[in-house]
Parts: sequence; structure tokens; C-alpha cells
Amino acid sequence: MLIIQNISYIHPNKDLLFDKISLTVNKHDKIALIGNNGAGKSTLLKIIAGILPPAGGILHFDSKPYYMPQIFGQFNGLTLARAIGVDKKLEALSEILSGNVTETNMGVLNDDWTIEERCREALSRWKLEDLNLLQKMETLSGGQKTRVFLAGISIHGAETVLLDEPSNHLDMDGRALLYDFIQQSRSTLIVVSHDRKLLNLLDSVCELSSEGISIYGGNYDFYAEQKQMEKNALDEDIKSREKALRKARETERETLERQQKQSARGNRQQKKEGTPRIMINKLKNDAERSTARLKDVHAEKTGAISRELTELRKKLPYMNGMKFGFDSSSLHSGKILVAAESINFGYGSRFLWKQPLSFRIKSGERIVLRGANGSGKTSLIKIILGELQPKSGTVYRAANRAVYVDQDYSLIDDRQTVYTQCRKYNTSALQEHEIKTELNRFLFTKNDWDKACSALSGGEKMRLMLCCLTTDRRAPDIIILDEPTNNLDIRNMEILTEAINEYRGTLVAVSHDAYFLEQINAERIIDLE
Repeated sequence: MLIIQNISYIHPNKDLLFDKISLTVNKHDKIALIGNNGAGKSTLLKIIAGILPPAGGILHFDSKPYYMPQIFGQFNGLTLARAIGVDKKLEALSEILSGNVTETNMGVLNDDWTIEERCREALSRWKLEDLNLLQKMETLSGGQKTRVFLAGISIHGAETVLLDEPSNHLDMDGRALLYDFIQQSRSTLIVVSHDRKLLNLLDSVCELSSEGISIYGGNYDFYAEQKQMEKNALDEDIKSREKALRKARETERETLERQQKQSARGNRQQKKEGTPRIMINKLKNDAERSTARLKDVHAEKTGAISRELTELRKKLPYMNGMKFGFDSSSLHSGKILVAAESINFGYGSRFLWKQPLSFRIKSGERIVLRGANGSGKTSLIKIILGELQPKSGTVYRAANRAVYVDQDYSLIDDRQTVYTQCRKYNTSALQEHEIKTELNRFLFTKNDWDKACSALSGGEKMRLMLCCLTTDRRAPDIIILDEPTNNLDIRNMEILTEAINEYRGTLVAVSHDAYFLEQINAERIIDLE
């Protein structure tokens, strides 16, 4: 059992991320932890894992959780064994078997005589038989790194498992293995993911927001149905408040018109009857004070309804703000941008692809670059961009401007603030207020403009990159997206999809998210073997 009671977290810059979060996870529960980017999902997992200290609250768990992070770059210099925390035991076992039976080695091994066998079995289950536990993590592809950490679950016999975006970087085969593990596992699982197929394999959904954690007792499809019902109820509340506001304003107008007519009739009657000027002025002042009080009463009423309406509208899902503002006049549909004839690439005498590749990329196409982990997708992208030359064959390139949005967000400089980062891409002489308007459209409010890029979540960095591209205004001939949905929450995935579908240029996407590829109308596949 895992008990989270009144957990709070404050960023180093003193900003409160969440306050007094409480959740109970029973043994064998499999729950999804979802929420918008920046809500604190990854932070909460790190607190549970003991990596980050909470600002307050109590954590209780029956067994130490096994934590799989979202990003693996920090492990590149380590061996596989060190990264998953089995290096000491393996070293101790090796020493003991070689005759160095010391108290220290026996204490480190702690009677775990099957550690080598479990490592072999776990790596085999995740199709990593060819890997050596002593090789460096930096030699692996993103998908292989993910599988290594997934293999660590059974190696450690973890009873409680924390998974942060586990399907990121996995190819179709890898995802199939992950889905099977989720279904078969007897461990208690807390999973942060945007993969809707994976989310439907979990028992319940917990949504983290600024208001706390809301629990939905079903899988993602059930959650989506409940959220739609909540939205429908919200829409009805908004319509009701809008109607009440119109009625209040109409009543105010009619009341004031009626009072003004009565006052005008009274003035005419007083003049006709010869009422003294001093008395007329007094009556006029009384009438004006009465009108002012009446206006205040109605203003207070309409103001209260208007504030209620504003708060209700803030709860509506944000779907239409993130739009590309490209000037597409230079794009010519059907123009050949890249033509590859019998190309191959490799290191030394070894080639990446069994058969040389031949293909053409035309302006306006939507293309999926598909292949297993380690099949050379990144190398082909660099060839398309002109950063690498093939070892054999020829490549013709006519794309004047290509943009590569990689998985490491290399377009973002962590030393910059959100505003200064966007300003760097301002080649169209936008004024300061115009840049900030663009940032608002991409969900970066005034409170975010001075925030360091290093403090942004993965999804926030992705949105900032897209905002930077829009600030440039010039439509790229080609946009290459490398696993674009890996670090986006579901809301931002929907916004990104809408923005991409507005773009008229060529799109090349590396993605194993079948739902996303369907939504962006991917029409052609370049397969790597």
C-alpha cells in the first residue's frame, strides 16, 4: 500500500507547484496519473521515489518503489548495470566466485545468488539479449534505454513501480511488450503517460491539477466519458449564466429608462406648476442620487454574474489558441524537395540498411519515417537535412529551409528566459507586445515570460519551440518531428495536432503513436529495414 497524505511541493524559485495532495494506492492497483504539462506529475513521482523532498506532508509505503524516469540523458556515462542499480551486486558475485569471499562482498550480495540469471532473463524478455551489462548507456538508442529500465523491474522484484512516460521511444514491438507487461504484472503500478492505448489497460485514472487529485474509477475511455459529461454540464452552466447576464442587463436598461422617463415627466410637471427653482434643483439632485444608487445595485448584480461567467469560462478546455502564423506564399505544392537514389549509410564496412533506399519527398506531403529502434531513423533525418552524406548513392536537396524538432529540444537554450528565447527567433520585426501575444497563444502567460527555460517541463519546451517557429513567420519547406508526442500531455497533443494540420508545408514525422499519425493524416511511409 502507498499512502500520500497532504504532500506539497515548492519550486526552488519559491513558486508553489501543488499543495496538500492526498492519495491512497492499494496493493496491486494499476493507476494512471494524468494532468496538463507543468501540473507536477513527474515531480510527484520523484517525491514518491525519494528523489525530491516534499515541502510538507507524509509518505508511507510497504516497499521501496522502483522508479523509471522519463529522460535518460543523465545515465549516458554509466554502464547498464550501474544505471539500474545492480553493478555492486554483480561485482560482489564475481569477486566471490573468483575466490575473494570477504565479509564486505557477502554483505553487498546479501544472498542474492540468482542476480546474474535474473538479469539475463529480464534482458531476454525485453529483447535485449545482445546487450552487455557492462556497456555504456550512451551506446543505446532511446528505445533500448527504455527497455533496460523496464527490465530492471523484474530484476529487482519491485512490488511498487513508478513509470514516467514508459512508451516514449519504444517502437511498435517494444510497445507490444510494454502492454503485455502492464496486463500481466502483479506489481502496484503508478503510470504517467499520454499513450491512450496504455491508459486503457489501467484500472483507474487520477487527474492532477491545481485543485488537487481527482479520481475516476475506470480506464481512460471511462475518464474521457466522465470529462465529456463534466464539460456538457459546464456548457449548460455557462449558457445559464449568459442568459442570466443578458436578463440582468435588460432589466437594468428598462429600469433606468423608466426612471428617466418618470424624472422627465416630473420636471415638466414641476415647471408647469411653477415650482420654485431651488425646489426643482433639490428634486433633481434627489433623482440623480436615486438613479446612481439604482445603477450601483444593478452594476453589482451584473458584475457578480459576469465574474461567475468568467470563472466558468476559465474551466473550458483550451483548444484553439495554438496556431501557426506562417506565411505560406513561398511553398509550391508538388515541388521535389528531396530525391534519394540508392543511398545507404554506415560506419566502417557495416551499412545500416539491408537494401539501399530510394525515395522522393514533395512539397505538401505528410510522411512517416518508420523503423525499429536502432534502424537508422536519426541518420536518415540527418541525411535529409544535409548534416550527413550517404556512404553510397546520391541525394538531391531543394529545400531552402528545414526545421528539425528533436527529442532533446536542442532549439531551446536553457540559459534563456521564455521571452528572450522567443525573441531570438523574431526575424519579422515583431514588437515586444506582439511577441508576448504569440506566447499567450501558446499558453505562456505573463507569469511565464521571465521563467528560465531550464525550469520548463518537456511539453512546455515543445510548445515554446513551436511558438519560436511561428514568431519567425517564414514557413519552413520541411518540418521534421522526432517523436513529437513523447512529452506532451493529451491536451497539448490535441493542440499540436490542430497546429500541424494548419501547416501547408512538408511534414516528416518519426512516431510510434498510431492515433497521432492518423490524426495528422499521414499519407505515406518510408520503411527502414
